[in-house]
Parts: sequence; C-alpha cells; structure tokens
Amino acid sequence: MVETTLRIHLEESMLSQAKAGRFNFANRIREAVEDCGWTVEFAAETDRIPDRRSYALHHMSGPSHSRVLLFRRTYYYPFWHIEKDPQRWRWPVAQTIFEPDQTDQAEAKQFIHKLRQRIMPDLSPGTPEHVLIPLQERLTEMRSFQTMSPLDMVETVAATGRRCIVTLHPKGDYSGKEKRALDALIRRYDNLCIGSNSRALLPGTSFVATQNSSVAFDAYLLARPVVLFGQIDFHHIALKVSDLGADEALQRAPHHKAYYAKYLLWFLRDQAIDASAPSAGDRIIEAMRKGGWPI
Repeated sequence: MVETTLRIHLEESMLSQAKAGRFNFANRIREAVEDCGWTVEFAAETDRIPDRRSYALHHMSGPSHSRVLLFRRTYYYPFWHIEKDPQRWRWPVAQTIFEPDQTDQAEAKQFIHKLRQRIMPDLSPGTPEHVLIPLQERLTEMRSFQTMSPLDMVETVAATGRRCIVTLHPKGDYSGKEKRALDALIRRYDNLCIGSNSRALLPGTSFVATQNSSVAFDAYLLARPVVLFGQIDFHHIALKVSDLGADEALQRAPHHKAYYAKYLLWFLRDQAIDASAPSAGDRIIEAMRKGGWPI
C-alpha cells in the first residue's frame, strides 16, 4: 500500500510552535490523520501544489488544487474551519440556515457568558451613544462582495445624523489618497470622527456598521446589532444591506433584536471545529472528506 502524506504548511511562528508540539489544532490534525494511516509533515508556506501521493493544508490561503485545503481560525480560539475556499462568505456555514429553536437557551447563555469573560473580560454593555464603523482596507474600491466602497459606506452611515466613530484596521496600509478622502468626509460631517480601539468602543455602541470586519462578530458578544455592507460567514443575524437596502437596514439597526447567545453557540460549537473537544478528530476528518480527500 502506497503511503499518503499530509503536509501542513505554516507561517514561521506557527511552524516553530507546531514542530514543538505547542500548536493544539495542528496536534489534533496530526493525531486524526495518523489514525487514518497517513503520515504528517510540517512545512513552510509555499505556492507549489502538492506532489503525487501527498495532500496539503495551508493556513488561510494557498494554491488552488484538489489536494489542497485551507484552515482558518473561526474568530476565537479554539474554533477552526477546514475549507476549500479562502473566502469566508462562500463557506458552507454561510449557506446554512440558523434555526434558533433548535438551540437550548440556558446552554447558550452559559456559553456566551464564559466566552465573553474569556474574550473581553473587562467590557460589558453600556449606554448606546454612537455608531461604530470599523474599516478594513482599500477604502475607495467597491469589491465583488461589497454593496458599495468603504468610504461610500461611511458617508451613508454619517448621513443618518447619528454620532459615528470610524476606526482604521490596526494592520491597514492606507494610501495618502485614502486618508485625504476620509479626512474630507470628517470635515463634511460634524457627527463623524475617528477613534482608535474598536473593541473598547463596543460597550457604548448603538450598532456596528461595517463591510465584514470581525469587530462585528465581537459586537454579538455584547448583544449589539450589526449592519453588513458586505458578505461574510456570520451574516445570519445581521441586517444586510444587500437584502434590505442601506436606508432600511440603518433605520432598523438601533432597535434590532437577535438571538445572540444561541447564534454564537450554533456558529462556534456546531458549525466550527472545537480543537479542545473530544469530537475534534472526527470533525477534522469529516471536513477533509467534504473537501474531496480520500481519507
């Protein structure tokens, strides 16, 4: 029988942790795959496709090939996805219907309480005072998954007259043209300003308006409504501009109610792989089989 090899490709920092056995999800992948008779190697990231009789897992992005799958953290540790597509809004979870009646309320409350204590222990919901608009990159472009450009989004939200705070992505690389365009909007709207720490601004947020920033997922932890101007995997309980139009979505937002606790339990525990759970190995193999691998 010909031996099958899985190579797990990682960035330098992750690679050293995996080789030392300190990367829990990599450990769970290795255990699950070796139990199926495959061998596992850790390797640096590469654009090369796997050689014959080998398969490859890449972190977040990699070459397009039938023997390549991607893995990505599902916003919070220890939750992960293994998928074929790098774009979250194309993942199966984005197409799956969330049915809150199938999730236990008491269990969900306990889950969100523990998660909030771990992720943002110093924050709790406060008096809603502003709209938070977390930006990502490419501010002047409207991309295929967006309903308008990020700057057009900022102006649309600011035009409601509500106090709005824009935050820039901490790793964003913004051009002078983008910065000048944003500054022009701030001069035009006296209800619009720039803030710094998005998460620290969440407790006083009436709602979050964004393309698809993960700050919106943080907002769910504090039961804050979200208006999405773009596509993403965690869209199910948000107000979507693509469905409602910007005016109606923004009008509904301050009073929007959703099953936040139930949703987070469903989205993280049921739809993602919990690397700390006894079922992690089975879920890993299931995801690989769904990705077309003969394991």
